[in-house]
Amino acid sequence: MFLRYTIRMATSTSASARGRMGAITAAVLAAILTGCGSSSSTAAGQAPSPSTHPASVTPTSTTAARSSQAPVPAESNPPGDIPDTTVYVPFTSKAGHLSMKVPEGWSRKLTANSSSFSSNLNSISVQWRPTKAAPTVSSARNATVPALSHSTLAFHLESLRAVTLRGGPAVEVIYRVNSRPNAVTGRQYRLIIERFEFFKNGRSAVLSLFSAVGSYNVDPWRIVSESFQWR
Repeated sequence: MFLRYTIRMATSTSASARGRMGAITAAVLAAILTGCGSSSSTAAGQAPSPSTHPASVTPTSTTAARSSQAPVPAESNPPGDIPDTTVYVPFTSKAGHLSMKVPEGWSRKLTANSSSFSSNLNSISVQWRPTKAAPTVSSARNATVPALSHSTLAFHLESLRAVTLRGGPAVEVIYRVNSRPNAVTGRQYRLIIERFEFFKNGRSAVLSLFSAVGSYNVDPWRIVSESFQWR
């Protein structure tokens, strides 16, 4: 009906009017096609990866909506137990002035202010930046936890405390989140993250250890966290 009406209008107008009508028709059709395309492209979602930069997040209506997502069920047999035979190799970042042990063979991603290592649903992330003050349980409760709540999916705080590791005093935050939907399947996993905030001489480092809820990675994560050292 719309096209027949356009044709009738076009035959009864001048050449300039026909040009304007053609432009309008093209614009309307383009808008319809754009709308159809956008609805299919957003269905795939994003690759599963929780945010690892919560301290710099400014809460918005979008992140608030994400944080209100319901927790997905934990897997009964999640892929992600780190084998007891895993070999740990030293890693040193000159830019971060730090070192630690990481599992051998894991994929690596290095940037100017962070390094990450991953295998299946397990990942290790360490970030660094200049900071004026050392983190405290109070600062984590008032700043870090709210930022995590707004920047992750279905955030749930497990524990918050001060700890002392070989690398020095730190604030430990343990929390659960949903992974982001897989780009192909849309599947999500329930993840548990152990986050350690370190500080020394005007520098801070955040070490985050990710695994699927139900995985038993207590010993591997202890090896990694206890190996952290400032350089």
